[in-house]
Amino acid sequence: MSNLRTWILEQLDAERGRWMLWLPVALGLGIAIYYELLAEPALWVGPALAAGSLLIAGFAPSGSFARALAIGAVAASAGFGLVAWRTASVAAPTLTRPLFSLNVEGRVADIQRLPEGVRVVLEAVRLRGNGVPPPEMMPARVRVTLNRGAPPLVIGDRLLVLANLSPPAGPAAPGAFDFQRVAWYQQLGAVGYALAPATVIERGRPDGFVRTIDSLRADLAARILHVLPGPAGGVVASVLVGEQTAVDKDVAQAMRDSGLAHILSISGLHIVFAVGLVMGLVRYGIALVPPLALRIDAKKVAAVLALMAAVFYTALAGAPVPAQRACAMAAFALLAILLDRTALSLRLVAWSAVIVLVIAPESLTGASFQMSFAAVVALIAGWEAAAPWRRRLHERAENSRHRWLWRLGAGLGASLVTTLIASIATGAFAAYHFNRLSLLGVVANLLGVPLTGFWIMPWGLLAMLLMPFGLEAVALVPMGWGVDWLNAIAFRVAAWPEAAMLVPSLPGASLWLLTAGGLWLCLWRRRWRYAGIPVVVIGLMLGPPPAPDLLMSEDGRVLGLRDERGVVHVASARMDRYVTDAWARRQGQEGARRWTVSAEQQAAGLGCSTGLCRWRKGPWRIALVSDEKRLAEACGAADIVLSTVDAQARCRGPRLIIDRRDAWKDGAHALWLDDLNVRRETANARRGDRPWVPNSSMRQTAPVKAPGA
Repeated sequence: MSNLRTWILEQLDAERGRWMLWLPVALGLGIAIYYELLAEPALWVGPALAAGSLLIAGFAPSGSFARALAIGAVAASAGFGLVAWRTASVAAPTLTRPLFSLNVEGRVADIQRLPEGVRVVLEAVRLRGNGVPPPEMMPARVRVTLNRGAPPLVIGDRLLVLANLSPPAGPAAPGAFDFQRVAWYQQLGAVGYALAPATVIERGRPDGFVRTIDSLRADLAARILHVLPGPAGGVVASVLVGEQTAVDKDVAQAMRDSGLAHILSISGLHIVFAVGLVMGLVRYGIALVPPLALRIDAKKVAAVLALMAAVFYTALAGAPVPAQRACAMAAFALLAILLDRTALSLRLVAWSAVIVLVIAPESLTGASFQMSFAAVVALIAGWEAAAPWRRRLHERAENSRHRWLWRLGAGLGASLVTTLIASIATGAFAAYHFNRLSLLGVVANLLGVPLTGFWIMPWGLLAMLLMPFGLEAVALVPMGWGVDWLNAIAFRVAAWPEAAMLVPSLPGASLWLLTAGGLWLCLWRRRWRYAGIPVVVIGLMLGPPPAPDLLMSEDGRVLGLRDERGVVHVASARMDRYVTDAWARRQGQEGARRWTVSAEQQAAGLGCSTGLCRWRKGPWRIALVSDEKRLAEACGAADIVLSTVDAQARCRGPRLIIDRRDAWKDGAHALWLDDLNVRRETANARRGDRPWVPNSSMRQTAPVKAPGA
């Protein structure tokens, strides 16, 4: 044991130059621990832990591993305290129940273009109608989807619209995507849709830098969609100004299935193209004027202008997490050029992660943060590991008569390898968040990325430069041709058999193991880093958690069941596509369908008739009721009743009754049936007593015994 301890300390000492790379990992660990808690911690916990860790670091010997661990604990405590403070600082009222036919008045804070209309976020909201909350409980921000006939809008306009509003939706099932948590950090207290055309009651102007940029983004998106009104326009708006909501749904799905979805999100690819184009144009422009080139450092001037372009581009895109990361890395690299220093790539990634997490610690849990940083860390680590092979290939190319063939092969090989590395690095996160793996992304990226870099992005930059003169159509039209080709590649690859595969939801432990193993493999340099591979393998080998047999949506209006083949079906009168697709996707299937049974099962009394579905699993007789008139019939012959109508006070016979009031109080329900018991889990209990969880008091539910048990 002492020999193992000595060996580990020797490895750590040899890797001393890489210790700093674990700083953002520690920061993120503190944030992740905060989100794993089932109760909101006191705000003093993080600072107290940080102070204690800092005290330990002060007493530890300088340069020792003990001090490094203590500094890591300081970073973890800081992350914990930072996200707790962030959660408290954005607290804002949220609607507690749906409200119908309200007059909603507010100032336009954001405009999102959709393929089928416009969605706006309103602030300084006033609600008028039945059941509106008192002024002190009025939502700070409301998101409303407008009709197609919406008037031209700009940020700052005051809008009046008749709409239905509801609280932000909770998870479709326990453990599913939590939109309520996302809405909490956006101070979004209600979402809804217009019942009539909106009216602009007062024209306004955006105030402040952020709103001015938001207004500019909305205006540019509208001009792009005016020139390119079809599917190509949505992709161009996404690529140039980050308006991903404008992308046609079929195009977005094809991009995901073909592995090209990263092109729609402004990230490293786009920032690098923008920085490279600006630097190239400025440097060559200065070189064309010899007197100017002799007096100034063209490289540094180009670096300053490229940095300004990167910051502006990131702000214009709404500063999504991948763009923040890419902008921060570009800023560090350009700063190194200005200071005549050599940039260390993984250090750039580390400091970029720190910046992103300090600005928005909640972004750690999002797919954008995880996939963006996973890809770039893996690519840079792979580039470092391949240094000996790259040197040998370079020497052979230089000594060969056919240098251009070697360079062409090297370029194609680099593109292939980088696509493979990025696909492998992000694949597990895509499976965890989206239940989907793109299996042919290499082919699509080999065609799509060069097309984007050498045709689409240059025309896009020219379009942005021409927009102040109203001449953007000159560049947008050929850019649209390129996007049409890109869409064709996406559709063609997505149509191939097995282009994409749906997978069941991974357990949370898989994400922890995959992240830990991947970081160990990428951040260290010595051979002991390969110990991360078995950790990753174990994370992948953990099977999906057992699928629930019965499901109820968080609004209590949609009921589902999983048959003996594991297929998810809808067994209620209402069928909410968002909810039912989420149920099916979590089980690795494409969409849920209504439950139908064979003639033999119908003869046995199973199946659905108006407002009532009967099902049997093992000893359990289950009734799923969505018609109040069938409630008494269901209660008289079932052990378990799931009801979209009030049933608790009127249903006495069954062993377990769950109705819509339970769903309103506890969120979405999932039930697992075996021969002896029923295990019941709710979305709110899974999330705990957190500020974004309505009615978040934890409830303990005793197991239900099977008939005869």
